[in-house]
Amino acid sequence: MTNLQESEIMERFLEQADDGSFDAVFRTFSPQLVAFFRRRGVENGVAEDLAQEVMFTVYRKAGQLRDHKLFRAWLFKVARNAAFRYFGQRMREVPTVDLTDMGDLLPAPNYSALGPASEFNDWMKFLDAQEGETMKLRFIEEWEYHEIAAAQAIPIGTVQWRVFNSKKKLAVHLSPVRVVERRAA
Repeated sequence: MTNLQESEIMERFLEQADDGSFDAVFRTFSPQLVAFFRRRGVENGVAEDLAQEVMFTVYRKAGQLRDHKLFRAWLFKVARNAAFRYFGQRMREVPTVDLTDMGDLLPAPNYSALGPASEFNDWMKFLDAQEGETMKLRFIEEWEYHEIAAAQAIPIGTVQWRVFNSKKKLAVHLSPVRVVERRAA
């Protein structure tokens, strides 16, 4: 396809955005967008999804474009932003293990044999079930906040809030004398 044909298709869409004109824009630019994403290391299936996402944005927001001559540059700027979001999201992904698939391979923790952990269990009685479970995962099992959030299917901020709020609740029940005794030991 020549640049002249591409410009005509683009101009027709920008002048009269309807399904027919968008179909022509989609057939023209979608393969170019897939190639754009693939050159940046995106797998083929994901590249096609990203191209569709970009084309959906084009369909919704093309009317906001003031200078029709900048359509192609704008289109690939939208594509670049989609690629940045995709790679940013991939960088934040944390590999996790689904513990439900482990079955009986993992023994249940024996809190009573852990010494200070048994005292910890006594403190947990002052907390509700969700707070107690979060505290056990954080301080007995030594899980990171993001691991707890993934396991409980809640936002990481909720995990952090539960830990903070639990510490506040427990601080009332810990006497300063006991804290000083532990530091001396």
